[in-house]
Amino acid sequence: MLDPEGSVEHQPASSFPKVLLVPLAMLLAIAALLLLAFSATRQKEPDFYTFKVVNIRGKLVSLEKYRGSVSLVVNVASECGYTDSHYKALQQLQRDLGPYHFNVLAFPCNQFGQQEPDTNKEIESFARKTYGASFPMFSKITVSGAGAIPAFKYLIDSTGEEPTWNFWKYLVDPNGKAVKVWDSTVSVEEIRPHVTELVRKIILKKKDEL
Repeated sequence: MLDPEGSVEHQPASSFPKVLLVPLAMLLAIAALLLLAFSATRQKEPDFYTFKVVNIRGKLVSLEKYRGSVSLVVNVASECGYTDSHYKALQQLQRDLGPYHFNVLAFPCNQFGQQEPDTNKEIESFARKTYGASFPMFSKITVSGAGAIPAFKYLIDSTGEEPTWNFWKYLVDPNGKAVKVWDSTVSVEEIRPHVTELVRKIILKKKDEL
């Protein structure tokens, strides 16, 4: 077509071929779905508080109730050479820090030296009556090897440290991450500063939020 001056009129060229719009839209949609799937996977990444366990009374409970608090996870035994010193110190720690977003979480275990042979009812009665234990206690379990419960498998995998005896102690932060671990030979008094420091951070954070 000629314009008034006799020159050829050119239609403006498309900046992007329409035939490519559909594949591009599909690629963008796939990328968005992959991003969502990746985000969901990251959100579902397990931590200690995502697991469920059986308490000392035989009830299935979620560890999610302890999220936001510091936990000291301990595999306890009633007839071990470390029993008396550890139970006394653990209860003192619970008494001192329990009101400030902290809990000792005690898991009886008979794997090492067969030193926790009694029933859950007898174990709880022993701990409560002998030491006045007020911290949460759970059903007798296996803490190492193929039979370890998922919660302990997480602790082992995330720290690279597997219990080899009674009274191993895993320090778990408010987000459910295991941050430190100590074996039986390390006393509760020795680890107290590490526990107190984590608890102090929670207290300061809550004060800032007020």
